[in-house]
Amino acid sequence: MSEDRRPPSSRPSAAWTTRRWLRSGAALALAVLAVLGVSGSWVLDRTQVLSTELVDVRSPAMSTSFRLESALLNQETGIRGYGLTGNPVFLTPYQQGLADQRTHTARLAELLRGNATGLADLTALQDAVARWQQETADPVAALPPGAPTPRAAESAAAGKAAFDAVRDGLRRQQEHLSADRARARADLLSTMRVRNWLFAAIGAVVLVLTVLAFEGLRRGVTRPLERLGADARRVAGGDFGHAITATGPADLRRLGAEIDSMRLRLVRELDFAEEARQRLDEQAADLQRSNAELEQFAYVASHDLQEPLRKVSSFTQLLQRRYGGQLDAKADQYIGFAVDGANRMQALINDLLEFSRVGRVHQSHQEVDLEQTLERTLDALSISVEEAGARITHDPLPTVVADPTQMGMLWQNLIANAVKFRRPGGRPTVHVSARPGEDGLWQFAVTDDGIGIAPEFAEQVFVIFQRLHTKDAYGGSGIGLAMCRKIVEFHGGTIAVDPEHRDGTRIAFTLAAGQEAR
Repeated sequence: MSEDRRPPSSRPSAAWTTRRWLRSGAALALAVLAVLGVSGSWVLDRTQVLSTELVDVRSPAMSTSFRLESALLNQETGIRGYGLTGNPVFLTPYQQGLADQRTHTARLAELLRGNATGLADLTALQDAVARWQQETADPVAALPPGAPTPRAAESAAAGKAAFDAVRDGLRRQQEHLSADRARARADLLSTMRVRNWLFAAIGAVVLVLTVLAFEGLRRGVTRPLERLGADARRVAGGDFGHAITATGPADLRRLGAEIDSMRLRLVRELDFAEEARQRLDEQAADLQRSNAELEQFAYVASHDLQEPLRKVSSFTQLLQRRYGGQLDAKADQYIGFAVDGANRMQALINDLLEFSRVGRVHQSHQEVDLEQTLERTLDALSISVEEAGARITHDPLPTVVADPTQMGMLWQNLIANAVKFRRPGGRPTVHVSARPGEDGLWQFAVTDDGIGIAPEFAEQVFVIFQRLHTKDAYGGSGIGLAMCRKIVEFHGGTIAVDPEHRDGTRIAFTLAAGQEAR
């Protein structure tokens, strides 16, 4: 017998799935159990039939034959006694024997229905009994009671030979009935042995099927799943190069192949992520170098640039004070331009420095009472507020976790803008609102009745150096709202112009409450 050297995937059984194996195994087991069940039912039924025949037919027929024999012996004894003595007392057992004979004969005929031999024996016995009764018993019983007569004695003596024929009939009947009962008992015992062996075989087959089912499940399902789980745990432990081997039925092999495909995809994704991480590390290094250069620039701007700028500003101011009015109007105008340019350049450099420090220098997060911060800001802006005649109100403000310096800068820029961009000739009204929002955020808004911001410029105003008006109309460096956005976003919030608000400007922003900004 040659060995099957074909690979598992090329064998016909390799295409079978777990469901197909289970269905086939269950169908085979059910077929075997059905055959054994039918055989067991037949044996049980056969045992019941033989037991019923033995108990309800064979044994009662034997006992009824004995009772019939007793009834016939009572008749013979009574007739013989009456014939010898003439005493009518002897006719009583004879009469009772006749009644019992009819009863037991009818019972035997019923029990032996379908038994040709038994019915033949019963017919022969009835014929012998009829001859004895006709020739002996009836004539003797018909004699008058009294002293015995020679005829009665002769009839009783002659009846002995006739009754011997009855005894022979009873003996043959009982021998046949005894043989039938013995055969029935032997059949019953044989069938019971077959029954016992069959049920033992059924138990053995059920045990074998159970063992085969467990072994089949272990080899076909449990072991492949354990191996698949071990491979998956090894991959989950970090060994992504370990290939997942697919074994077992077709569906488990497909599952293993799909998991291995997922592993390969994860390997590719990890390789890509590693490359991306390396690129991010390189970019982070570049960003770190850029930040270092930015800090160096800030240092230069705060020290090296401001010193010559202060000299320019100081000397142009000296020129203005000393030679103002002594030169022509053009010279005074040029000197004014120079002083104004130097002052604006210095303010611009200071604003740039503050903008660059947001998120880099001021990072002391702590609980900040925004109401107190707003009051300090209003004190700092009190001169411009009084000059504009502004009326500033606010809702009760909460306490948040933030950098206190940046919160002061936020209020200062928003309130200053609301006061600065007022309508000509009007007294500005500014209101600061606050209400709790979703996801642990507070929603704030600074609303004024000033000149407003057109919807098309709602994003432009938050870009650094983007101005909507000339410096002659409204002063400033164009950094205020850009700094506000940087501060709010540094604290995990958002800021925008409310496009639904009319008759002024509403700047809405959110801040996280109770947790440190990220």
